This record gives sequence, C-alpha cells and structure tokens, in this order.
Amino acid sequence: MTTTHIALITGGSRGLGRNAALALALQGIDIIITYQQNAAAAQAVVSEITKLGRKAIALPLDVSDSSSFATFASTVQQQLKQIWGCNSFNYLLNNAGIGINAPFTETTELQFDLLMKVHVKGPFFLTQHLLPLLADQGRILNVSTGLTRFAVPGYAAYAAMKSAMETLTRYWAKELGARGIRVNILAPGAIATDFGGGTVRDNDSVNQYLASQTALGRVGQADDIGGVVSLLLSDQAGWINAQRIEASGGMFL
Repeated sequence: MTTTHIALITGGSRGLGRNAALALALQGIDIIITYQQNAAAAQAVVSEITKLGRKAIALPLDVSDSSSFATFASTVQQQLKQIWGCNSFNYLLNNAGIGINAPFTETTELQFDLLMKVHVKGPFFLTQHLLPLLADQGRILNVSTGLTRFAVPGYAAYAAMKSAMETLTRYWAKELGARGIRVNILAPGAIATDFGGGTVRDNDSVNQYLASQTALGRVGQADDIGGVVSLLLSDQAGWINAQRIEASGGMFL
C-alpha cells in the first residue's frame, strides 16, 4: 500500500501556483490549494487535478489577514480527517503573492504595509499555525524573486520583502531540522503570467528587453516553474536544505 502525500499550495488558482499544483499531481501527490477571491478558477484547477486521478480541494484564504489563520488551520485539519483520513500533510508551498511596481520615492506606506502583510507576515504566521499539521520529514518551499539578486527600478519594497523571506528560510531550516523538515526558497525570474498586472506577458518592449538579458533568450513561462517545484519537494532533492534556488533561465548574468 502506497502512502498518500499531500501538498498545500497558497495562491493555487492561477499562475505559478496552478502550474505547481498540476506538476505535483502528475507526480502522484494530492493537493490542497487556496484562493483569495476567484472560487471558479480554483475549482477549475481542482477539476484538472481530479482528472489526473488525484484528490484535491480548494479553500479560501487571505494571506494578508493573519487573524484568520487559526480558523484556516482548523479547517485544514478537518478536511484532512474528512477527505484523507489523516492528521497531517507533507508539503507547504508559500506561493500566494502580489506585485506592486512603484519607484522608491513614490512608494506609499499603504503599499509597503500590504506587501509586508502578504509576503512576510502572512507566510511567517501562516506557517507557524500550520506546523502542527505538517508531517515530520515534510518540506516547506517559499517563493522569492530574481529581484533579490539584481535590481530593477520600481521593485524596492517588493524585493525587500522577498529578501526577508530568504533570511527566514534559513532560520526555519535551522529551527525545524530536528523534525526532519527541509526548507528552501525558489526564486523565479521574469515569468509571463498575469502577476503584477501581466507586464512581462503583455508589454512587448518589457518582454523583449528581459528576453535579451536572459541567457536562454526568452522570458519564463509558468510551465518552467512547476517542474522545479516538483523537483525541490521530491526525495531526489532530499539533501538540498536552507537554499535559495533561482530558476530564471540565466537572467542578468
């Protein structure tokens, strides 16, 4: 009898989260995705996963609202018992996020605080609440950005938040190592999705410029990232821990 592994992916209704969910389902992993508003898109992902022969559910979650995390964790626990007959899941992908493009001189406190809630405070306290449900020998994968390595004007606040997550990744790996929990952070380069208003996807001049600055000669697609997520959560990558892994096709080398 094979053991069922379950992944919880925040922001799994579109973009990189959706692609990661499908890539993991193809590897035989059951999926819990979260969505903030678009329930229909989330259910469409669930349907795609079930067609692959895996179990999947979608739960609402606003990662900027840390006051909701205790209730969310309780809901996850109930769903694990009801659907899977177990008390724990194996993989946590902290993927949910927003993009705000604003020059440093024009970034508002409201923008800064929202980015902090979504990209730092949210993952910090959500992970804290979910840790009792994460199985020993489990894996946590956070999401960063290439913008922590190279600087593109307009992303100072966003990149600062992701730099904080890179630091937290190392601390979590250190503190959770006694439970055998491995923690890494994935840093995608420019990806043609609707993230941040779809600039990379829809603005031809931006797309062409970034492609010209990438060793492989194009910007990334969501399909370029799902497989990396699957790899980093797999046993084959079992000795990779506390690392920032960039998947950018070789940007700004």
